[in-house]
This record gives sequence, C-alpha cells and structure tokens, in this order.
Amino acid sequence: MLNTPSTAPPAPSVHAVGVSNEEFRAAMSRLAAGVVLVTAHEPQADPDGPSGEDIGMTATSFMSVSLDPPLVLIGLREGSRMDDLLAEQPLWAVSFLSRSQGSVAGRFAMKNRISDRLLFADVPYVRGKESGAPLLDDALATLECRTEQRVTAGDHTLVIGRVLTSALPGAEGSPLTYFRGRYRQLD
Repeated sequence: MLNTPSTAPPAPSVHAVGVSNEEFRAAMSRLAAGVVLVTAHEPQADPDGPSGEDIGMTATSFMSVSLDPPLVLIGLREGSRMDDLLAEQPLWAVSFLSRSQGSVAGRFAMKNRISDRLLFADVPYVRGKESGAPLLDDALATLECRTEQRVTAGDHTLVIGRVLTSALPGAEGSPLTYFRGRYRQLD
C-alpha cells in the first residue's frame, strides 16, 4: 500500500461563532467614513538612478488618536505597497477629500492599477515641506505626519503618525464619504 500526502484544502479562518467575513463586511459597510488620500514620496534608491516616486492610496480607515501630542492613525492592508513603503519611509501625508474629488478617490483605490506616476499626472497638488509627499490643492484639509508606531492587527498594519503640519486649502467644501460600498456626498 502506497502512502501519499493529503492534498486537502486549508481550513478556513476561525472566527467568532456566527460571524463570517461577509456578515462582518456587511455590518461595517453601514458605518459612514470620511475618505482620504494617503501619500508618501519613495526616496531615490540609487543616487545615479531615477528620482523617487510619489505613491498614493485611498483610505477610509483613518482617525484622530490624540490632541496632545497630535496623533492620527491609518489602517493599511498588510503587505500593500503603502504598508511596505511606510515600513521604510517614516514621512507621509493625508489629504481629506471633498465631495468634488470622488474621481480622485476612485483612481487611487483601483486594484492592479497603472503606475502612481500616471495617477498623479493631472491631479493638482503641492509638495509637503516636511514630508515631501503630495498634498492635494483642493482638499478640505491636509496633514503631514511622521510614523510614531506600527501595530500589526489581523491582516492590517495600524500606523500611528505624529502630525507635523496642518493646512485647510479647501476648507469651505463638503466631505466625500464612503457608505454601503459607494462614495457618497453629505447634503
């Protein structure tokens, strides 16, 4: 009799009794969230090679943590390009998107997207003085941050950043929100 190794599929993730991924996702989609663009500048790897690149991603898992000192938190999918970059580069920025910036949110949320260089091509921004990262011209608010702490939490990394600068370039607009799987506008 020949013994062959079992090729059974891996067991599914263990969750609390009665909570599936789909149920959790459906429940969390009922929580409205503000939409931000997280950006960072990837430094030039080789002094004689190409210059560094701007990286951006849309996020809804962003929150204030502390007033003194000023701290914020962003949740990043573990192993994402932004997670990998912020593991190496401690400086980053956040632009709070306005209701008119839904297309920008969609552009930077795409999976298997074109290069970030092309995504930034026609988006008006200034470069942050502290972080070197893009800050959107018409954002409701912008923050430049320095990573203070990284915490692994399930399939995400929670990045806590100290706020270095704050500005209100488009403070009079309305926010872009995300609710039930779609970008929404407050009336």
